[in-house]
Amino acid sequence: MTKETPKKKRDKEPPFRSGYVAIVGRPNVGKSTLLNNLLGEKVAIVSPKPQTTRNRITGIKTSSRSQIVFLDTPGIHQARSLMNRRMVDVALQSLHEVNGVLWLVDSHSRIGPEDERIAATLRGVKSPVFILLNKIDLVSKGKLLPLIQRCAELLPGKEIIPISALKGESLPLVLDLVEQGLPEGPKYFPEGEFTDQTERFLAAEIIREKVFLLTHEEIPYGVGVSIDEFTEKEEKNLIVIQATIHTERESHKPILIGKRGAMLKEIGQRAREELEALLGCKIYLELFIRVDQGWTQNPYALTEMGL
Repeated sequence: MTKETPKKKRDKEPPFRSGYVAIVGRPNVGKSTLLNNLLGEKVAIVSPKPQTTRNRITGIKTSSRSQIVFLDTPGIHQARSLMNRRMVDVALQSLHEVNGVLWLVDSHSRIGPEDERIAATLRGVKSPVFILLNKIDLVSKGKLLPLIQRCAELLPGKEIIPISALKGESLPLVLDLVEQGLPEGPKYFPEGEFTDQTERFLAAEIIREKVFLLTHEEIPYGVGVSIDEFTEKEEKNLIVIQATIHTERESHKPILIGKRGAMLKEIGQRAREELEALLGCKIYLELFIRVDQGWTQNPYALTEMGL
């Protein structure tokens, strides 16, 4: 009688996981900064002003174990204009199309009515919800504890993770927890791709970011950017871009142009430098200013801006 040789046990590889995860929160809590630092790439524009993000921005994080498709949404707030209502609709719609949600809360300020409305909406979401308390580098532990308690009251049983999106603190933990909550699935996007946004869209967003950073008061909120020409000239390693900056008020036009064109030149120079670094080629960028009164209330104009 011969003994059967035991089969060598093979280590079973963990299944590949994939899915969509929405990043939500009220305006200016650091959602775009979080997305960029989770990816290690800039796909969403950032400024200190609220409501910088107007579209749903897709960011893709691929590893050997998973592919997480993040959706950076516009800030959820009480919207008055048609543009702002569309922005909020985009954010709310995302909650029912994803495999997970990251609710970003500003730990440097108190929980307000907008946060409470978001929490009420998230109670109806079936996918895993993680509460991220951002900007912990700006607050003491004593002030953080009451906030943790309040978030636990608003959404009982949810994981609460204090983070600093800007400094990257606890972001590896966030990625691990999100990955564990994803279903088994395929890669939706090729490896190496970090966004599904077109180069035209990224160009318009980068120009709009410079307007946000360089202008003040209400001017950035009445500004949109459309790309009129985006022509690649491979033989010259050059892309020619013509873009129009739309503003709602005639009085804003001279401010955007600046004295002897200085403001428009600065916007163009900063945008061009960033686009050259992003696209890896020379950029010829020409900017125009156009007054479109009431464009933020005009459905056709909003559609032209991708809203």
